[in-house]
Amino acid sequence: MIKLLQTKIGRLRIIALLEGISLLILVFIAMPAKYYFDNPSITKLMGPIHGALFVFFTINTLSVAIEQNWKFRQTTWKVLLACIIPFGTFYIDRTILKPQNP
Repeated sequence: MIKLLQTKIGRLRIIALLEGISLLILVFIAMPAKYYFDNPSITKLMGPIHGALFVFFTINTLSVAIEQNWKFRQTTWKVLLACIIPFGTFYIDRTILKPQNP
């Protein structure tokens, strides 16, 4: 874990993991609790957390893309799209980010 914090791609991988987990909690736990069980408390908690992680992930993706000279049409758009698809950040971590992180 400490090794991941030493590089921008490593930090992006950690943020991607946290953002992906927060999206899954929001979609599969908080939203059903809100609409089926009339309990919006989890949504009120996870909504802002996920929103902050989403913004943080987007900013860090663009920062890494500039640093690594990613081509937008090849890599950057895929990484940005992954954060709005459930399980997308986990897929991107395995296919794009992990191979680039020494």
